[in-house]
Amino acid sequence: MDGLKLERAVEILTAQVSRIAATETVPLLEATGRILARDYFAQFDNPPFDRSPLDGYALNSAETPNNFKVVGEECSGDFFTGEIKTGECLRIMTGAAIPSGCDCVIRQEDVTVDGENIFVPYRLKRHENFCFAGEDVKRGQILVEKNIQLRSKHIAILASHGYATVEIFRQPKIAIASTGDELINPSEKLTAGKIYNSNLFFIAARLKEFGFSAINLGNLPDDAATASEKIHAAGGFDLLITTGGVSVGRKDIMHAVVENLGEKIFWRVLMKPGAPVIGWKAQNFLGVALSGNPFAAFATFELLCRPVIAKISGRADILYSRRFIRAKILGDKIYLQTQNASGAEVEVVLL
Repeated sequence: MDGLKLERAVEILTAQVSRIAATETVPLLEATGRILARDYFAQFDNPPFDRSPLDGYALNSAETPNNFKVVGEECSGDFFTGEIKTGECLRIMTGAAIPSGCDCVIRQEDVTVDGENIFVPYRLKRHENFCFAGEDVKRGQILVEKNIQLRSKHIAILASHGYATVEIFRQPKIAIASTGDELINPSEKLTAGKIYNSNLFFIAARLKEFGFSAINLGNLPDDAATASEKIHAAGGFDLLITTGGVSVGRKDIMHAVVENLGEKIFWRVLMKPGAPVIGWKAQNFLGVALSGNPFAAFATFELLCRPVIAKISGRADILYSRRFIRAKILGDKIYLQTQNASGAEVEVVLL
C-alpha cells in the first residue's frame, strides 16, 4: 500500500499551520479554558494592608501581659482610622486591617473579658498572628503568564486583583462536513438506501469536548462542483475537516473538490483503517479529508487532526500522548503484553 508514514503525515500537516495570533478581550468567566494572550501583573499588594488571620484583639506586644481597654471593634470590610494608644486594644475579626499602634493579635479565646476591658495572661511576640501587606503577592509581581490555559485557579487570582476582562487568543474556526448522498440526519425517517450520519456528530462532539464550536457545513452532495461552491461560500475558517469521498470510486468527489479549491499535499497514509486520507491546502485554510467509514474517521481524526488543532489553538493538552505497547493477535483475540503489580511480564486478553 502506497502512502506516507503516519508520523510524516502529521509533520506535513502541522507544518502548514501556525499558532493563531489574533486576540480578543472577553469577560473573565468566559475565559475559562482559553489561552491567555499576555502577561498579567498584580495591580497592588495582596493583602493590601496588614491584617489579622483570626478573631481576637489587636494590641502592642511590648505591653503584654497586662490589662487592656477595648476602644472599638473592626470587622472584615471595615477600616479603623484611629490609633491604638498605650493600654488600649481593638477587637478585630479575621481579615480586618490591623490598626496603627498594634503589632500583634491575640486569640479571643485566650483572654479574659471584663466589661470593656480584657486581660492578656501571657507575653506575645511582635508580629504574632500578623499577616503583612503584600505577604501573598507584591504589586508588580506577575500573576498569570502569557500562553497559560486559564483554569479556575487562574480566574480566581485574576479576579482577586480586579481584572474583570482578559485578553485571550482567538479560538480556531473549524468547519466540518460530510459527503455522501446516502447520508441523512437523525431527525429524518430512515428509508431504503439511506444511513444516518454519525461522523458529523462525532467530530462536532469531539470538538466540543476540546472547548470548540464547529462550523457545521452539513452534508455535501456527491457533486464536486456543488460541494466546492458550498465550501467556498462558507469561508472564514482556519481548518476544514470532511469525511467521505476520498477513495477511488465514482462518487469519491474530494479529489476534484481539492483541485477546485486548492492543492493536494498528500493522499494515503500507511494505516488501517483510514488509509485514503487527503491532506490539502486552500488559500485561507487547511483541509483534512477523512474516510467516510465511521471507525476510520474516528481514528484519523484522533491521529491526524488533533495535532493540527493543538498547534493552531496553542492547546498542548489536546495532543494525544504517544505510548507504545506490544500485542499479538491469535485467532479472534488480541493479547496485550504488560506488567502485573509485581512487575512481571504478563499477557492480558484485550478483545
